[in-house]
Amino acid sequence: MSRPCWTAIRKRLAAGMAVVFVLAGAIFVVAQEPPPPPPPESSSTDPASGKTKQKYSHANDFLIIGTVFDAKGYAFPGVELKVRRSSEKKYRWDSYTNSRGEFAIRVPQGSDYEMIVHRKGAPDQTRTLSAKTGLSEARIVFRMEIGKDEKK
Repeated sequence: MSRPCWTAIRKRLAAGMAVVFVLAGAIFVVAQEPPPPPPPESSSTDPASGKTKQKYSHANDFLIIGTVFDAKGYAFPGVELKVRRSSEKKYRWDSYTNSRGEFAIRVPQGSDYEMIVHRKGAPDQTRTLSAKTGLSEARIVFRMEIGKDEKK
């Protein structure tokens, strides 16, 4: 039998991955479970102010899911989507549809939102959503009309 590579055995022992026994020329390896990961931290300290800052969790977010189609019912990729709270002027969230015309945007619950769908050559469409209902998501479908002179 060949002798084990002692550097590899030392590395495994140092990492706590396995214990190796050599008895009468035979090698026995007993695997050990790795140590459990440290518990996740729920807060961090801001070095500038010294205050503890809570990490944001997406567990209570509202998910806006939808699809954009053209006038013929085909998927419409590359359409721009913008979302803002109804009480604000600035759009805070934006995205684009994927190759299948689908999108998903995550926003905080508890507000009313306004969503605008924009594509060059097509009139903009606006929808109002309420994230106050206790539901965790809303599904929306848009059908966009392309101008006669414009192409996709």
